[in-house]
Amino acid sequence: MRGGRLPRLMLIACALAFAGCASDATRDLISANVTAVPATQIAAEHQIFVATTRAKSERVEEIFDGRRSPTTSYAKVDITVPAIHKTGEIERRKKNQPADPSKFMVAQSVTAYDEAAFSKALRADIAKHGGRALVFVHGYNTAFDGAVYRMTQIVNDSDYSGTPVLFTWASGGRTLDYVYDNNSASAARDALEATLRLVAKSGAKRVDIIAHSMGNWVTMEALRQLAISGDRDLGNKLGDVVLASPDIDVDVFKSQMARYGVPDKPFILFLSGDDRALRISGLIAGKQPRVGDYGNAADLAKLGVVAVDLSKVKSGDRLNHTKFAENPVLIKILGERLKQNSSLVSNQEEADQRLASLTGGITGTLASAAEVIITTPLNVVRIAVGQ
Repeated sequence: MRGGRLPRLMLIACALAFAGCASDATRDLISANVTAVPATQIAAEHQIFVATTRAKSERVEEIFDGRRSPTTSYAKVDITVPAIHKTGEIERRKKNQPADPSKFMVAQSVTAYDEAAFSKALRADIAKHGGRALVFVHGYNTAFDGAVYRMTQIVNDSDYSGTPVLFTWASGGRTLDYVYDNNSASAARDALEATLRLVAKSGAKRVDIIAHSMGNWVTMEALRQLAISGDRDLGNKLGDVVLASPDIDVDVFKSQMARYGVPDKPFILFLSGDDRALRISGLIAGKQPRVGDYGNAADLAKLGVVAVDLSKVKSGDRLNHTKFAENPVLIKILGERLKQNSSLVSNQEEADQRLASLTGGITGTLASAAEVIITTPLNVVRIAVGQ
């Protein structure tokens, strides 16, 4: 083996071990025994619509596992959030713990659909929620239950009032499955494109997208394919596209954006120079920089994105990879952005207004002083946050 390669592989192995310390969390989403609790101990109940390229699990409690399916399956999860829930956190039970809704997020039921029934159910729900839908695409190392919990946490903590749609591709849910996950993400891009079209055709007036980590690869590929087909904005229904900590090679992202073209409404990109998970990804990729920790925000802004640098903002995530969802202030700001109207940005004044709405309302709720740096094609805005 060539000199230097073995040490790098050892470094990657150690980094992966650090990133994925053994967890005693169960992968069972549902339980036959749900503890009965007073309604006062439940903060909220959410209906999460699901489109997935995962195979159905042989274990009923798991619903879907990490294997790939050649077809897309559809479902709806009714899930509760405990009254003790803290913004930015996911309360999930461990193995052998009872499904107690007063302590954990608990799936009360799961409904399976075929495509026609899913579209019908979507249409009814979207009509009840003002014609808005939010599609969330998770990242690497995410089991099915984890994807549902994260979607629930985002919807709950952002106070999102539209219809939540989780697109969950066949992640193996293990830290050593990075290459498998990358291939699974690639295999899912056609299904995501079809899902976005399905949501748009099911009565949605506006379809927002939030992608995290490796989910950005699937998302950008699906958007690229929409552009190639001549319908890059879903018939003028595409709302905000939020790219959080993208695990994409910078050069690949540039080629994707070049094919998509400058968005009519700038994409919102959350990046952070202290993202340890993306450093590991960069090592695996041969020291190629990832979009989510890229140091040249101005270079990315030229592509038609608003780059929001969160390097100095902290969260409970020790890898600094999920700040957008786990930092209590940022998730509230994201929620405010998603509440805004769907008019397209046509000039710099409107772009500045979008920035104001994205960052407005930040108060001294962070534990310490920090700074958010926002880079647009024309401006760099520095905003002090915290105490």
